[in-house]
Amino acid sequence: MRESNKIRLMLEKDTFKVDVELDFPVGQCLALWGPSGSGKTTILRAIAGLEKVQSAYINIGAEVWQDSSKSINLPTFKRSIGFVFQEASIFAHLSVEENLNYAVRRNKTSLAPLYRESIIDLLEIKDLMHKSSAHLSGGEGQRVAIARALLSSPKMLLLDEPLSAVDVNKREEVLPWLERIRRELSISMVYVTHSLDELTRLADSVVVLRGGSILSRGSLLEVLTSADALIYRDAQVPSVLIDGVVTQIDPRWHLAEISFLGGVLWIKDQGFKTGQNARIKINASDVSVATELPSHTSIQNIIPGVVSDITELNHPGECLVRLNCQGTFFLSKITSRAVEHLALGVGRPIWIQVKSVALLK
Repeated sequence: MRESNKIRLMLEKDTFKVDVELDFPVGQCLALWGPSGSGKTTILRAIAGLEKVQSAYINIGAEVWQDSSKSINLPTFKRSIGFVFQEASIFAHLSVEENLNYAVRRNKTSLAPLYRESIIDLLEIKDLMHKSSAHLSGGEGQRVAIARALLSSPKMLLLDEPLSAVDVNKREEVLPWLERIRRELSISMVYVTHSLDELTRLADSVVVLRGGSILSRGSLLEVLTSADALIYRDAQVPSVLIDGVVTQIDPRWHLAEISFLGGVLWIKDQGFKTGQNARIKINASDVSVATELPSHTSIQNIIPGVVSDITELNHPGECLVRLNCQGTFFLSKITSRAVEHLALGVGRPIWIQVKSVALLK
């Protein structure tokens, strides 16, 4: 049976209170999602031992860092953590290699040279080793900061919006390396983000916070398609994730068929192999609804479903319709006028038209 990370925290700061209980498997990534002031960074700091708490129990991979009932409270330097902040927290007066050597010296365990080289290779920073840290780009600096955190051999990697200070183009430079860390190193991660893209590409499970309390929790797919999670209402582009399997390749039209619970979708072939897993993201703006089977249309992905929920968005003229396709949920962002014109209501059979699909992995 897989070990779990168990975290219970209760703390008060002035008029703000955090009261949460987190539980997720060792080696997985838990994302904390919520508006500013919901307690995300406070939770990270408490896990690291940087916040004074009234009550806490922190058990990371069977290693107890804090237990208020037994007066156990390891100081931060004795907690096996790697902390990556919004800004790259590396020493500007040192070279990249000197920054990494600093982490190696502080590591309490005997670090195998092969592990150090594997981290350097994983984050592709070998060519930066002799470069001054002060002259790194934002994306390069965060890659070095992540490498330095990993070289402390942490049981837990805490990431506080590590890409928020990096411009859009550089985010795409760093995000694939975070995905590789999650996939190849199996280090437990708690990841704070406002980015739906980062959330969908990195998280195994999600906790949605409001005012220091947990509003919703579950696997990534459960939370993104939950009617009460509100993640999609916070996001500029509401979307859902679907996990499927490549079941067919059409070489003539360069398309691949992705089968999922409830149907199939055709997407552009990207060198797929039959039988491989695929995770796809579908934006609500790319999903339309019809009450009759469409014909003579350029949209090739048309799937039967049922209206599950209708929610008003921030603008009174827009609605978000949740659609159930035999247990797989889609979101469609349409006008309130369209909802009334089509007489949409919970339980109404409809046809889901998917205009565009984005492959995540």
